[in-house]
Amino acid sequence: MRRLPTRLAGALLAVLALATATACDGASAAAPAASATGRTADRVEPLSPAPTPDLPVTVDSADGGKVTVEKADRIAPLSGSLSEIVFTLGLGDRVVARDITATFQQAAKLPMVTRGHDVSAEGVLSLRPDLVIAETSSGPREAMEQIRAAGVPVLVVDPARGLDDVGTRIRAVADALGVPAAGQRLTERSERRISAVREEVPGTGEKPRVAFLYLRGSASVYLIGGRGSGATSLIEAAGGIDAGAESGLTKDFTAITSEALVKAAPDAILVMSKGLASVGGIDGLVKIPGVAQTPAGMDRRVVSIEDGVLLTYGPRTDQVLESVVRQLYPGGAA
Repeated sequence: MRRLPTRLAGALLAVLALATATACDGASAAAPAASATGRTADRVEPLSPAPTPDLPVTVDSADGGKVTVEKADRIAPLSGSLSEIVFTLGLGDRVVARDITATFQQAAKLPMVTRGHDVSAEGVLSLRPDLVIAETSSGPREAMEQIRAAGVPVLVVDPARGLDDVGTRIRAVADALGVPAAGQRLTERSERRISAVREEVPGTGEKPRVAFLYLRGSASVYLIGGRGSGATSLIEAAGGIDAGAESGLTKDFTAITSEALVKAAPDAILVMSKGLASVGGIDGLVKIPGVAQTPAGMDRRVVSIEDGVLLTYGPRTDQVLESVVRQLYPGGAA
């Protein structure tokens, strides 16, 4: 299973343990558009010109300590989201490793040192990094301790919970790399582009109710997102209502039942593309108990976004949001 973005990962670990024992930075707000099929661009758009790190720096780490970064010539980001930030800052030529979720083109040929939450300390250390950038969910703990024991600085970054975290995470990484001005530039570009997409969201009609379903058919994992799933911010930015949260689901994720789906009554269903494929596409999705009885199931109204970008809230968030909007309002109006 791929690395799940931050809070989604933490919320699902216990459930999955049971279920799977088995171009240039200009002033314009324009960005590479999501395709007509809803896919985001498979390349990131680095700042230009690339910044030069001013090191050493000492920064706060989300695990409660401080980290001194003396060099950033060989960087090992342990999640696709963090890789995306480093590359988009213009420092991709310094990245020496990747997580399985770093699927964008510029990172695709880098050696993989972590699959989901399975960090290979030996794999990381063999690449002689002078900085490792991790999520709070990166692990196992023994692997992270082994990396630190080898003398490699490890910066831990807080998880992304919504659109408001885009700039926060960019700046945290940029500050640690000694390029704070580039971090501010990228933050402003990202926020500007997100705002531009939000301005194009159809504002007429009743807001669509959207349920976020996490699906892994091969592991018989079928969950509906509630408050705290990470999807609420994206759904609301697209002009919708998070049906799971609004129906009273207080847990981040709850096992799908017919009763829960009927109560949520989604007009549309948001899914990760690999999750949708794992249940046999839309035809398989509507066979999950309760789905066919919802307005979304009856209308086969499904919004599918690539796993690697859906809830990462990184520099390509505007493209993700644009893709959601295009699929949610195919006729241009709610």
